[in-house]
This record gives sequence, structure tokens and C-alpha cells, in this order.
Amino acid sequence: MRAVILDRDGVINEDSAAFIKSPEEWIAIPGSLEAITRLNSAGWRILVASNQSGIGRGLFDMSALNAIHGKMLGELARKGGQIEGIFFCPHSPLDECGCRKPRPGLLVEIGRRFNIDLVGVPCVGDSLRDLQAALAVGAVPLLVRTGKGRASCSQVHELPGVEIFDDLSAVADRLAAAN
Repeated sequence: MRAVILDRDGVINEDSAAFIKSPEEWIAIPGSLEAITRLNSAGWRILVASNQSGIGRGLFDMSALNAIHGKMLGELARKGGQIEGIFFCPHSPLDECGCRKPRPGLLVEIGRRFNIDLVGVPCVGDSLRDLQAALAVGAVPLLVRTGKGRASCSQVHELPGVEIFDDLSAVADRLAAAN
């Protein structure tokens, strides 16, 4: 199975320092949903791995997160695309859990659940911690300049093999062409 793992905030949708706490605050980055649809059409399965510490911080609850994801999946379906799995860490940074990126727990769980060898799997993120989690499991770290990506560009020189793209649409163009 060919899979791509995407971070959510800053890759698929606009990010916010105040967190995305409701469906109304979830706004797709222009071209991101179409990019996912193109990847699906090229035979790629899309999985999401996202830190959602707003839950652990008490800023929103599971029903709000489910409603946000419902909006994302609904808008994506109207574009003809789909996401096969959404994995998230609800913990705050103080919890020291194994699933919060940069730790690889979310990615390991994706590999286990979907029976995927993560070595070589493209992982798209907008922050250093997304890329560190990808490298920890042997995945291919891809940085987008959307979200926190522009600020993260100055940090990636520390990491091996990171490719930088303008946005998810540019990633989709590259991966779809590799078919």
C-alpha cells in the first residue's frame, strides 16, 4: 500500500496560535483538499497524524474535535477525496506521552493499524516536530511552507533528507508524478 501521512493544522487547514477549537475555525488551506483528491486519484492512501493538545489543555473536547474532523472529511468528500484514518494525540506537552510528536507514537500506531512498513513513507508536516517523528520511524520528512513551515525552514538544516515544498499541492504534484 502506498500511503502518505499528513499533519493537519498548517498542512491541510490554516493553523492558529489560539488552536482550532470549532468547525467554524477550521478553514482549508487553498488547494489542500484538491491536493488530497489528486493523491487519492494517483493511488495514494491518506492518513493524518496530528497533535491536538487543545483537548489536554481543556480548550475543546472530543465532540468538538469530532465535529472539526467531520467538517474536514465532508469538504474533502465534496472534492472527491478521502482520508482513511485520523490519528491524534490529545495530551498537553506536560504529559510527556509517547504519542505527541516529535515522539513517534502516532506514526507507530498508524503503521500497526494499517500494517504499513513506515520506512520510506512520505510524512508531510509544517514543523520540526513533525519531521523528527517521521525520521524516528524511517519515513521521508517533507516540509511545507504553510502554517508554521516558513519559520521551520531555518531549523531543518539540522535534519537529514528533508525536502521543502511551498504547500500540500506541490507535494501532491511531486508524488502523483512519481506514479
